[in-house]
Amino acid sequence: METNCVIAALAAAPVTPWPFPHWQLYDVLPAPVAAALVAWVPAPHFMGGDNGGQRAGRNGHRLFITPALQAANTGLEHLAALFDTAQTRAAFTNRCGARLENAALRLELCLDTDGFWLEPHTDIGAKRLTLLIPLSMGAQAAEWGTDLMTPRGDPVARASGVFNSGLLFIPSAHSWHGFIPRPLAATRRTLIVNYVGPEWRATEELARRVPAV
Repeated sequence: METNCVIAALAAAPVTPWPFPHWQLYDVLPAPVAAALVAWVPAPHFMGGDNGGQRAGRNGHRLFITPALQAANTGLEHLAALFDTAQTRAAFTNRCGARLENAALRLELCLDTDGFWLEPHTDIGAKRLTLLIPLSMGAQAAEWGTDLMTPRGDPVARASGVFNSGLLFIPSAHSWHGFIPRPLAATRRTLIVNYVGPEWRATEELARRVPAV
């Protein structure tokens, strides 16, 4: 299995310091893994529009790539293995300063429909790293990237929404981002990759509970 796609994408991405340090990646996932995520059609209740500006507004209707789902889908198992290798973790640490010691892998597939929006937030807390990978296709999908914001919540830049690109950042008090309401002509499909510290309580959401050795 390919294990260097993420590392190669990260190595090719310079850091952009404003409005907070972030990396814009391209061609993040191996083609078979990306194809598996696109071909996967979960139950309709996992799709939703207006969530009140918070993903937590749809708790109970969120799709986490758990070990049980990986066991039933080879593509999902390859996805989890890709991000749980010691080499991938080391690349995030060396390139971005991510503190991934004793951090568990959390993977969420988001299926956003028209009406969706996200209020400004930072991802601070137990999250050690956030990587948002757009998986939508179509003429308008490139404009469906995450909005980068100032601490006042003013949008000042927008990440790419191009298929299999990625917005990477280390959550901090400055990593304000969200999604300004705009029309979604189709489902906005996004993979969220997080590494979370041992204080993370919702262990049922985890893809891998312990670091690779």
